[in-house]
Amino acid sequence: MIFLLFLGILAAWLCWRLVYARYWRVNLNVKTEFTDPWVYEGESSCLREEITNDKILPVPALEVRLAMSRNLEFSSDAQANTSVTDQSYKRDIFSLLTRQRIVRRLPFLCRRRGYYEITVAGIVGTDLLSGRAYLDEQPQSTSMYVYPAQIDTRRIAPVCQAISGMVLTQNRMYPDPFEFSGIRDYERTDPMKNINWKASASAGHLMVNQHDSTTSAEVTIFLDVEDTAILKYELLVEESIRIASSLCARLAKAKMEAEIISNGRDAETGEPLSYRLPAGAAQIQVLNQKLARLITGERDIMPMEEIFRREKASAGSGRTCIMISKNRTPELEKELSAAVREGIGVLWVLPVRPGADGEKNEIPAGLTVLRWEAGNGKAVGRNG
Repeated sequence: MIFLLFLGILAAWLCWRLVYARYWRVNLNVKTEFTDPWVYEGESSCLREEITNDKILPVPALEVRLAMSRNLEFSSDAQANTSVTDQSYKRDIFSLLTRQRIVRRLPFLCRRRGYYEITVAGIVGTDLLSGRAYLDEQPQSTSMYVYPAQIDTRRIAPVCQAISGMVLTQNRMYPDPFEFSGIRDYERTDPMKNINWKASASAGHLMVNQHDSTTSAEVTIFLDVEDTAILKYELLVEESIRIASSLCARLAKAKMEAEIISNGRDAETGEPLSYRLPAGAAQIQVLNQKLARLITGERDIMPMEEIFRREKASAGSGRTCIMISKNRTPELEKELSAAVREGIGVLWVLPVRPGADGEKNEIPAGLTVLRWEAGNGKAVGRNG
């Protein structure tokens, strides 16, 4: 009898092992998704895990393995069973009964801009009776953008004011309806739409609004991400990208068209970034996606002075150029100074390390330089 009982237990154990090995992964689904399609650098988001066992056979021990960028840092409550090396590896243990679904939300902090995705989830089902582990993978399709952090309006104001001073001129190309400068008497050549009816009623005769004049308000932003020296200043490169993103947002909101050109490559296209931003804030999302994918730290990169020289030659008159570059090289100074002599408005935003001493080198004649201390946003103007 004991022998028969032993054979019965052994048969049941072998049967369970065969059934579990064959059916443990059937109707077992793991789905992960970022809850936000995009956030800004420094903000928090959440990863949603959904594990479903839609069958009669229970899965008493299931390990789900995920790998995502270490730039997405799990909060303290979600850091259990997490190891960080080249990536952040997350391992969670679940126990699923018959036809059960478990949902977990894992909050994390977005430390750095970028495009992040999860393409696969590893699953390990352990047969508790035999102790044998079975491995499998399930493809995932979830991604999110982390846009460059936006510079505070008060911090970016000196740059915007400098741009306005270059765009607004006394050479009357055409009146800018957004730049009101005063009221004057009506002349026969004035269009009726410029009449200020309230002022006319007070004065007893027709008065018209007077506007400042502008040249073609075409702004080109040059974003330099070259960092090939022995000493790396990744902080300054990232700050340059933040300045470019924030500045483009301000220009778009002010109904000004802008073009941004960089020597950094778009990870999606593999080509250097070049994008024309239409007036209005609707397309700023597209630009931020491109900036999130921007590759930095490459050694084989075109110097910005070469790109500036090429673009300057193909540009027409009336252009205002904004150079955002931490690399104060003689070659770049030479190209920018030559553009100023040719009548092109040039503003150089020069990111520097916090607490760095002021530049001792003289500023070339006619060239406006704004030193920008990364981290605290101080912008100090200097004119040559």
